[in-house]
Amino acid sequence: MLQQLREEVLEANLALVRHGLVVLTWGNVSGRDAETGLVVIKPSGLAYGRMKASDMVVVSPNGEVVEGDLRPSTDTPTHLALYEGMPGIGGVVHTHSTWATAWAQARRAVPVLGTTHADMCPGPVGVTRHLSGAEVAGGYEAATGRVVLEEVGGRSPGEVPAVLVAGHGPFCWASSAQAAVEVAVTLEQVAKMAWLTVGLGPSTEEVALPAYLVEQHFNRKHGPGAYYGQEGHR
Repeated sequence: MLQQLREEVLEANLALVRHGLVVLTWGNVSGRDAETGLVVIKPSGLAYGRMKASDMVVVSPNGEVVEGDLRPSTDTPTHLALYEGMPGIGGVVHTHSTWATAWAQARRAVPVLGTTHADMCPGPVGVTRHLSGAEVAGGYEAATGRVVLEEVGGRSPGEVPAVLVAGHGPFCWASSAQAAVEVAVTLEQVAKMAWLTVGLGPSTEEVALPAYLVEQHFNRKHGPGAYYGQEGHR
């Protein structure tokens, strides 16, 4: 079942290793089949070097395992909440990548300081509030998805392709698992550059990218008249 999607999700998970976004088993990627709504996700705690496409777990939108011999990622309820809340997305990535997680632990949004960030999204990468004790006790992973959606605030997935979960790490999404990995890679670099820029001393207000440059860079990649890259390969 969903063999091509299994292969894509496996490759996306392995890409996290190649890009240095995961240590040990600290991360996961999922992909959703648009026709059936089924989600393919990495199994819980399985070492990346051992994973095969057949290890990927297929789950229903309510979290029931449809196919697979292994337990799905413990973050599966978070992924499912994001798919439900953003119907247009087809891939979700979660990591504990160093630079993005540092901003999450500091509970600071990543500000738009340069054009690399603006190429990814037109606003700061926001950070969630902390979950309450009652939310954690009532279903921690699903509640994590809900606070991410709370931070998205109804904006489009293209406008908000990632959110930092306070004290935890980034969740990223896009039209496919591969595209979501690209968001995660970009976010890590943007977070690193922002951290280094702030460390040089200026306030974020002093060095914030002008709004017209933010708009130009975002629109040339994602706007209705986008002209970055090749037609059909953006």
